[in-house]
Amino acid sequence: MLHYIDTRQGSHNKHAFSHGNTLPYTSVPFGMNHFVVQTNQEGSWFFNPHDRVFLGLRLTHQPSPWMGDFSYFLMTPIADEKIKGSLFSCQSSYRPEEAVFKPHYVKVKQQRYNIITELVPTCYGATMNIKYNSSKQAGIVLNVKNISEFHIDAANRKITGYISNFAGCHDDGFRMYVSMSFNKDIDLSTSGYYNAEGDLCNETRLNGVDQHVVIRFHDCETDILEAKLATSFISLEQAELNLQRDSGPSLHELKDQAAQTWNHYLNKIQVSHSNEEYLRTFYGCLYRMFLFPQKFYELDENMEPIHYDTTAKAVKKGVLYTNNGFWDTYKTVYPLYSIIAPKEYEEMLEGFLNSYRETGFLPKWLSPDERGLMPGTLIDAVIADAAAKGIGQQLMPELLEAMLTAAKTQSEKDCYGRQGTLDYIKYGYVPSHYHESVNHTLDYAYSDYCISRVAEVLGDEEVAEHYRHSALNYRNIFDPETGFMRAKDANGQFRPDFNSTSWGLDYAEGSAWQNSFAVFHDIQGLIEAYGSKERFFEKITELCNKEPEFDVLGYGFEIHEMSEMAAIDYGQLAISNQPSFHIPYLFNYVGQPASSQVVIKQLLANLFNSGFDGYPGDEDNGSMSGWYVFSSMGFYPVCPGSNQYVLGIPLFDSVKIELPNGKHMKIETSNNNPQSNFVANVNLDNKPYQKLFITHEDILAGKSLDFRLGLAPSYRSYKPEELPFSITEPKN
Repeated sequence: MLHYIDTRQGSHNKHAFSHGNTLPYTSVPFGMNHFVVQTNQEGSWFFNPHDRVFLGLRLTHQPSPWMGDFSYFLMTPIADEKIKGSLFSCQSSYRPEEAVFKPHYVKVKQQRYNIITELVPTCYGATMNIKYNSSKQAGIVLNVKNISEFHIDAANRKITGYISNFAGCHDDGFRMYVSMSFNKDIDLSTSGYYNAEGDLCNETRLNGVDQHVVIRFHDCETDILEAKLATSFISLEQAELNLQRDSGPSLHELKDQAAQTWNHYLNKIQVSHSNEEYLRTFYGCLYRMFLFPQKFYELDENMEPIHYDTTAKAVKKGVLYTNNGFWDTYKTVYPLYSIIAPKEYEEMLEGFLNSYRETGFLPKWLSPDERGLMPGTLIDAVIADAAAKGIGQQLMPELLEAMLTAAKTQSEKDCYGRQGTLDYIKYGYVPSHYHESVNHTLDYAYSDYCISRVAEVLGDEEVAEHYRHSALNYRNIFDPETGFMRAKDANGQFRPDFNSTSWGLDYAEGSAWQNSFAVFHDIQGLIEAYGSKERFFEKITELCNKEPEFDVLGYGFEIHEMSEMAAIDYGQLAISNQPSFHIPYLFNYVGQPASSQVVIKQLLANLFNSGFDGYPGDEDNGSMSGWYVFSSMGFYPVCPGSNQYVLGIPLFDSVKIELPNGKHMKIETSNNNPQSNFVANVNLDNKPYQKLFITHEDILAGKSLDFRLGLAPSYRSYKPEELPFSITEPKN
């Protein structure tokens, strides 16, 4: 499926507006390093698909432009003496339409130097073949921001050293070690570093700040230079061990291996449609779901996993993962892993448990360690979904302990655990003097549900019952008069001068419209709080039909998420950001699936594509890609932890999912044409199916799911047991 993918999908962005805020990563799935063509020096936005300038190949660990990069450096092939080390002096034009951007392979021709560079990644490094077609001396410039030290070992055709740069880390001395080897002799007389005046200093040991290291070679001006590199967060010796393990195969052999690794995951879901653009979009999205989280562990000389603990500043045994924001990814990424990659999911849980053991709290946003961003502790949903699906069962007792720690303990450091924990316990909500208090309250209520699910799986009914009860705390901030979740002060008074379209302050990256329906575990209870399902239906219909207007009150300026909601023009349904992901499916809970179906089909058909503008907003570590992947197959995990997937409307004629137990689930869609925006009927295992959800057990059993689409909506009454899960059971 790799032929469908161009990694530049969603990569046309700037600070003020996002079409995905993606980078064209070349990597292996979950690899420790990513590699990206760098085309400019605009901070975190260092690539744009329309740029025609090549600065080099960047080894990067940037999960999002808003998070920044760590342990990064740039490799620029050169064949010119007229350089001063700076990026500007080294840059070359290139033709982006001729370059190759694939998950497993990147190829670029530098017009200035007439150099063709190919790169293939491994888990801990990469191999480059650099073909020089010039009479000028061949070389490579390493540009490193912040602190670094390198040693040129001409006798062994190597360069080794370390880099220390990061947007944020608990270890001020955090390093990445690098080892590079070459198949050509290094010319020490023309190698070294460029000083501030742009003069070349011939030295073999190079250390300093913002270095421009140049390595030049003998006898490869019209030949291929093979450069192999590996990195380590543990030691230089470990980096050299990682390099040694990759030293045998050629670039072409590694390219085949990387392709096989990618196809192992991409082939797990096979889709068909007459419109090839849909296939390109689907597989581009599926590829992005296996980039993050990244491995942050390595294998020692005995092939045992070890990692660097930035809290203790020491090497520890065991696995570790990084670069993930659970506020985004719990919604879609991990539920997909539960279906097609449960072993990898279990190993990630073990890594997150190691984060807890080392810091005292489960992670919220790792890059490389805890950054403490976004509301809630939504890794709880990742754990609960695994527990409910039988994944990582042996880890669950300690994971439950970790969840309870965050639910009961206020950390002395703001980056760990829940904010306002003790006040939430005291009042049953987070008071309004806390920033984004509404989202904190709703996320904690959902996390309490997740705790109850894990306790239930472990047979601890006392804990399960306690947290099932506190999972209803969302009711404490619901205002029946306006139909919105609203901030309350410690005296129980709603914040005055309420405006439903005001963003920020009490709400995270949205207004009351986007953030008042985050009651994934008890939508039926929310419906009852409205007074009737008719009023709830009217509210979410109004949400879809209301102008995409906004007030910048909480921020004081227009943030990019506001701009993107206005641009897509789907009412207040800001599918451009995570808080709205589940909203199109809510019509099912009041027995009006036709409204969900038409909205979902329009979102799929009009807001996603395989091009540079491929997403309606930030893609965020696979989360928005996951929304597309699930929704285009015809179902979506509204409430991770419940074991249910709410039905929507499939985009594809057929879907075949390869399951870990050797079975396959097949989804067939008939009468699938642009004008058919509704589901006429559904069969499960060749029998008429009336429920508005399927279960994880249905999927793992390999049951067939058949949709017939229609031109006009179908209406019928639904029994309580046919509606999706809620803690509050629906009434007849």
